[in-house]
Amino acid sequence: MDVPPPACLKSPPNIPHKLLLGPGPSNAAEDVLQAMTSPLLGHLHPEFLKIMDEVKEGIQYVFQTKNKLTFAISGTGHAGMECALVNLLEPGDRLLVVDIGFWANRATDMAERCGATVQRVVESPGKAVDAATLEKAIESYRPHVVFVVQGESSTGVCQPLEKFGAICHKHGALLVVDTVASLGGAEFYADRLEVDCVYSATQKCLNAPPSLAPISFSERALEKIKKRTKKVQSYYLDAELLGNYWGCFDEPRRYHHTGMISSVYALRAALARLAAEGLDEAVQKHKRNVQLLYIGLDDIGVSPFVQDETLRLPCLTTVAVPEGIDAKQVCDTLMSQGIEVAGGLGPTAGKLWRIGTFGMNSNEANIKRVVAAMKAALADQKHHI
Repeated sequence: MDVPPPACLKSPPNIPHKLLLGPGPSNAAEDVLQAMTSPLLGHLHPEFLKIMDEVKEGIQYVFQTKNKLTFAISGTGHAGMECALVNLLEPGDRLLVVDIGFWANRATDMAERCGATVQRVVESPGKAVDAATLEKAIESYRPHVVFVVQGESSTGVCQPLEKFGAICHKHGALLVVDTVASLGGAEFYADRLEVDCVYSATQKCLNAPPSLAPISFSERALEKIKKRTKKVQSYYLDAELLGNYWGCFDEPRRYHHTGMISSVYALRAALARLAAEGLDEAVQKHKRNVQLLYIGLDDIGVSPFVQDETLRLPCLTTVAVPEGIDAKQVCDTLMSQGIEVAGGLGPTAGKLWRIGTFGMNSNEANIKRVVAAMKAALADQKHHI
């Protein structure tokens, strides 16, 4: 053979346990990990199709929607974003992006690859766009679709969404919402907010491994998809084909792709945990525990990056790096102790830390541990506490 067996594969990998308090992934619950060790089934076996149906109902619960076109994409949150945009945008369509951070750039890139033209309504990092500003931008640009991130993980902002759906529909636009960093940690009611497409990911507040992207399309969105003049440019992410495989329509299921069998098991276990806790209680838990984090940060002489507390994401806190402090060194020091805290992303790199308290990681013990570790790391750099 020209290529010998890799020597590195002769020994087991090094997989230490770490407390994942960055922007994701979060630590997964033991029963969620255990679910992935269950026997494999075929992706069209009746037992697996039943599990898919149960997962679909769980996704409807966590999104708070009755949309029939609700399922999980085999892919990460990026796949959710791309699925939303490739299905709802055709060449020549106009997209308005609410730009409050890094993820607006990704949405813009994906939309332009669909042949859409993009305009943005921009706020500075750490702030949000209000409904009046959005309506003014819609009146000016007349978009077919409006894109907004609820939980902007690059800045720690939780974008208020009240009135957004009604405003979009008043002007004939569809509303797409990214809840990757907020679902299960901040209040979100898809139907009540008149959201036309919402997607998320499994590795944050759901405490499951990254690999699936829950997504849901409203009847308005499905109608636009059905009226497309050209096929969706991605076969893999075609929402109607995926919806058929997931049993969203009253028709026989057809093979689309080999489903993520073990990941679907894990997602079902994660959704069952959330249902047992209760969605409202999960959100309130994040709100209560983040207050402990704010107190701890204040005690060690650092402050949240988002000044308006009403705009802070309850499950992901951004912390302003004090002048004279090496942000990366603090992250490296914590990582050496088995604690992950991330730096900024894009324009906020070097300017802030990102502390994720997602799902089961949102508890008093974890918050005390990370605050104590940050206090010691800052003291090493002679930061006055």
